[in-house]
Amino acid sequence: MTDASSSVPSALRAPELWQQLQAAAQVLAAVRAGRSASDAIETVAAGLRPGVQALAYGALRGLGRAEALRALLAPRKPVPVVDALLCLALALASTQAQDYDAHTLVNQAVEAAKRHGSRSVSNSAGFLNACLRRFLRERVDLLAEIAEDPATALVARWNHPRWWIERLRHEAPTQWQSVLEANNSPPPLTLRVNLALGPVEAYLADLQASGIAAQRNGTQGVTLEQPLPVHRIPGFAQGRVSVQDAAAQLAAPLLLDELPAAQTPGRPLRVLDACAAPGGKTAHLLELITARGLDAEVIALDVDAERCRRIDENLQRLGLQARVVAADAGQAAAWRAAGLGDELRFDAILLDAPCTASGIVRRHPDVRWLRRESDIASLARQQARLLAALWPRLLPGGRMLYCTCSVFKAEGEEQVRAFLAHNKEASLRPAPGHLWPHSAIQSEALTDNAIRGHDGFYYALLAKEGG
Repeated sequence: MTDASSSVPSALRAPELWQQLQAAAQVLAAVRAGRSASDAIETVAAGLRPGVQALAYGALRGLGRAEALRALLAPRKPVPVVDALLCLALALASTQAQDYDAHTLVNQAVEAAKRHGSRSVSNSAGFLNACLRRFLRERVDLLAEIAEDPATALVARWNHPRWWIERLRHEAPTQWQSVLEANNSPPPLTLRVNLALGPVEAYLADLQASGIAAQRNGTQGVTLEQPLPVHRIPGFAQGRVSVQDAAAQLAAPLLLDELPAAQTPGRPLRVLDACAAPGGKTAHLLELITARGLDAEVIALDVDAERCRRIDENLQRLGLQARVVAADAGQAAAWRAAGLGDELRFDAILLDAPCTASGIVRRHPDVRWLRRESDIASLARQQARLLAALWPRLLPGGRMLYCTCSVFKAEGEEQVRAFLAHNKEASLRPAPGHLWPHSAIQSEALTDNAIRGHDGFYYALLAKEGG
């Protein structure tokens, strides 16, 4: 009898789990070498990519526990490729939320080693099998041992570097556990409805008609019960919605709601998005400007020319226009080189400053393993430089919104406190301050515009006196 699967073209068959585990281990090894997971995943064959991302992200969310287990099972650390495959399998096998039976996972991890192109890796299949079989036999005792050992308990429990946990516990003594729990959960898919093309209620009705369960989340947000690829989201290609976290959706209205009338009669409002890529907040500003009938010009800056192309692509999909410029917002010479004169001033500036990205760890679980504690001070200096350079570009009476997707106070309230101490013409307007990551929205329909299931952010709205 012929196996029915043999008649299916190989290009159409679902990839084997061992193939996905091989590629996911390469992603994990790349992260350990200092490369971002998203960059590493881009090099994976397209047919493997969705499964590999799910496996790699799942392993990164459990890597602290997996490394503690590996230290018990193999005190002599194996070579990087083998160690990545072993820790990948341990992270996935030790979680309660795995998609595969633990024995199947172990069998396929061993198969991934056997079929590896490197002889040293294929020769390690027996070692890998012995470690993983022991874990299956002694799972309860091994997990209890790492949970009781002071050297491993904290990192194994929370799956973040020790310095990260301790810093967060010090800075947010009542929220740190819920923040780490949120970081270890998969993120929801939240959409921003373009109000220029219709109200949120109408879009929710269209989703319901399409059999897609969703809830309202904030003023313009809609969170899907189950994430979908963007090509399956109604209205996405037509610019009716964009993917944007609920906390990130606060930026544009915070800035525009406080924006006074243009200081010079007869000219449009001038708005700057100073670190704009990939363009989500730029697009939101433009959508609100259109929906409110405002006369405004928007300039979107980013230091990376390639990322500026992504801004253009996003705006093109949405049918929006802004002046997109590749330049360092903190360097006057770069402004001049880009054709932006020293005299150019703005009514409103959005500074979504480079940061540790510690508030979006659930979307990018590699961030916690790539960052070093010294990065916080380095990035805080960069944020201070941008604030100092952009503040003179703000017209008297104007508004600057400073934000970061960080949970660390050095990138949030401490940064703004230092800025206010040195700029007496600046004052704070109402803004959320630190928003801690929130892992879920209510199961029942939301009855207000409060946001749920959002990333970690910091917002400070600064007003310039004199207008």
